[in-house]
Amino acid sequence: MTRHTQIGKTGLFVNPIGLGTNAVGGHNLYPNLNEETGKELVQAAIHHGVNFIDTAFIYGPGRSEEIVGEVIKETGKRSDIILATKGAHKCVGQDVVFDNSPAFLKQTVEESLKRLQTDYIDLFYIHFPDNDTPKDEAVGALKQLKDEGKIRAIGVSNFSIDQLIEANKDGYVDVYQGEYNLLQRSAEKVLLPYTVEQNISFIPYFPLAAGILAGKYNKDRVFNDLRSKMPHLQGEEFVQNLDKVEKLRKLANEKQTDVAHVVLAWYVTRDSIDVVIPGAKRAEQVVSNLRTLDVHLTADEIQEIDRIFQ
Repeated sequence: MTRHTQIGKTGLFVNPIGLGTNAVGGHNLYPNLNEETGKELVQAAIHHGVNFIDTAFIYGPGRSEEIVGEVIKETGKRSDIILATKGAHKCVGQDVVFDNSPAFLKQTVEESLKRLQTDYIDLFYIHFPDNDTPKDEAVGALKQLKDEGKIRAIGVSNFSIDQLIEANKDGYVDVYQGEYNLLQRSAEKVLLPYTVEQNISFIPYFPLAAGILAGKYNKDRVFNDLRSKMPHLQGEEFVQNLDKVEKLRKLANEKQTDVAHVVLAWYVTRDSIDVVIPGAKRAEQVVSNLRTLDVHLTADEIQEIDRIFQ
């Protein structure tokens, strides 16, 4: 029996290990994706008790939502699944712009509902801030959709602390999603403390820092996709990060588990982090991520990991 945890104050209860699906139909992010493999990994996740699935319009664009919606419909388990998606990207000719206007957010939620083949979204995020819309007005539009039963919880993603405070003026923000991992800890300065204070759940993306914190790279690894532009995977910084991961491997070996499971378990010890959403490209990775639930870190081990990655 998987223990379920509440996401902040939302009333949504989830397995603390969720699934990020940017590699399910995210053809614009990863070249040569196989859609059947994507379907299989979502099926495997649901079969093994993952009930929190995170997608977004821009993965695909639109294709990830379609595949996720199709698989959930086939399982007949929609009511068991906590489904999160995001919107803000608007295609204007050849360009993609961010739009947080109430009219656009309402339109994009309706379009996501169709692609996901459902009549409600459990958690809807404004994916990126635009430059023009007052953030409390944007969130106000989502509050209307929540009152209508079209969404169950309100999230924002990639907002600065000032934008988050403005968005939460009326206390409507339930979840904040932002970049946070052991190599990228700037959220600890102000974002994490604010979410703790406001009882907003913080959901970190890139929890495995594009794979390096899974312990699966060595210094000869060369990247030819979106990872090739990430500073932490290049040059001297890459080598130093690999050294830190090796220190973590020692602890993982003592616990007879993988580096990734220790890393994911550490996040869930942070005050406002209730759930993590590691991505996966294959079904066996999803199943492997669930082994995190068996990792128990002592207070000393939590501090030791903190120190390695200071």
